[in-house]
Amino acid sequence: MNISQAQKANEINHLLGVSRLTWKAIDDTLRGMQRIIPALLLSLSATVHAAPSDAAFENMDALLAEKGLIARLGDQLQHARHSVGDQASGLVINAMAFLGVPYKYGGNTVETGFDCSGFVRAVFEQSVGKILPRRSDEQAAATQVIDRNDLKPGDLVFFNTMRRAFSHVGIYVGDGKFIHSPRAGSHVRMEDMRKAYWTTRFNGARRVPMLVTADSATTSP
Repeated sequence: MNISQAQKANEINHLLGVSRLTWKAIDDTLRGMQRIIPALLLSLSATVHAAPSDAAFENMDALLAEKGLIARLGDQLQHARHSVGDQASGLVINAMAFLGVPYKYGGNTVETGFDCSGFVRAVFEQSVGKILPRRSDEQAAATQVIDRNDLKPGDLVFFNTMRRAFSHVGIYVGDGKFIHSPRAGSHVRMEDMRKAYWTTRFNGARRVPMLVTADSATTSP
């Protein structure tokens, strides 16, 4: 190899090294964002709870758009806003803030990851201050039984995925879909509960008593 070829080889190796470092930095940044985004979304949604307004929703949309989520979640967000009360709508939006957080058996936080009941418990506690029991079967026992046809966004849906009743739980978001933390190796995501897998394992629907939907809300005389 002559001097010119050696110089070119060194330049290529240098560029490859820089490229590897750049991609590592990008990967580290994305991992950090995955932990930060839910907290940012939750802080914005607190504004929605305190004073629901178009401006608050616009701020939420701007952040979701920046993170590339608005295209995926737009229909569900609009459905939540127009079909349920402010409390339930904020809860659904908070739940969506955790999309992509990895599954972790026994997990209760964004940092550790969530299992199904830990995810539900965290969403309700951080959204409306309601502390639910830790296990999915206990959550079913502590909430109000409702018919599947009466499901509203923010209600709980239960499934038999481990050959025992109420072994899995998620939060209904409307349009036949629910959000949950499914299993090891996966992450918080939305699914269509009308698919055969979920239909055959559906155990029942529940409503958290303090959660008021648009249909159930009443105006004081």
